[in-house]
Amino acid sequence: MKIASGFALIAFCATAFAGSGPVPDAAGRYSAVAPIENARPKAQLTPGATDPRVRQDNIRETICVRGYTKTVRPDREYTSALKRKQIAQYGYADRRLSDYEEDHLIPLEIGGSPDDPRNLWPQPYHVIGGWGAHTKDRLENRLHRLVCRGKLDLATAQREIAQDWIAAYKKYVADTP
Repeated sequence: MKIASGFALIAFCATAFAGSGPVPDAAGRYSAVAPIENARPKAQLTPGATDPRVRQDNIRETICVRGYTKTVRPDREYTSALKRKQIAQYGYADRRLSDYEEDHLIPLEIGGSPDDPRNLWPQPYHVIGGWGAHTKDRLENRLHRLVCRGKLDLATAQREIAQDWIAAYKKYVADTP
């Protein structure tokens, strides 16, 4: 294992999982595992921002409509360029774009701003403890369901995920990823 600026570079190898069968896309590939400090965005760079077009009184016409996020999601060229810039701003040692999701801190599913850089950040896919991008995706889906079912108001969902998405995950999903 090679340690470089807080990242453990781990070679995923199918033979390391004896008895569990082959590991898809593992042979010869490396992936960075970020420290837990990188699980949350830096508040001064990514405080979160909401979409003013989405309000509690219009969620049935916006975020709760199937396919809504496709209508507001920024194009890939914009998010890729922003991801590259923000990886440098965040000071991440690992500069491979494929190790990050350019994620909306306040997700589109609960009225996050689609293209405000204050709501986008390069979230590592793999973080020690399992607190990476795919785990946050589960929280986003849960909050969306709660808001659209009327069990959680929009502003509370937006505030809690922006303040500390891991604490919100523990509150609304599970104690661990």
